[in-house]
Amino acid sequence: MVELVEAIAKALVDHPKDVYVNEVEGRQSIIIELKVAPEDMGKVIGKQGRIAKAIRTVVKAAASKDNKKVVVEIIQ
Repeated sequence: MVELVEAIAKALVDHPKDVYVNEVEGRQSIIIELKVAPEDMGKVIGKQGRIAKAIRTVVKAAASKDNKKVVVEIIQ
């Protein structure tokens, strides 16, 4: 999952070296933390959060085979 989120984020931003993705795994869920440069925050979130929602949808679909809940958090 981390590689998927990282690849999507790096394709969207102007500063791909500043993309940081961390995975925190619990018993029933996985939290994926995404951090980008402050000037790239708007590109990752998108207008009215559409890009962020699309990233979450893709990750949720990829994680459905593992029967775990995946949460993508975009951290400032």
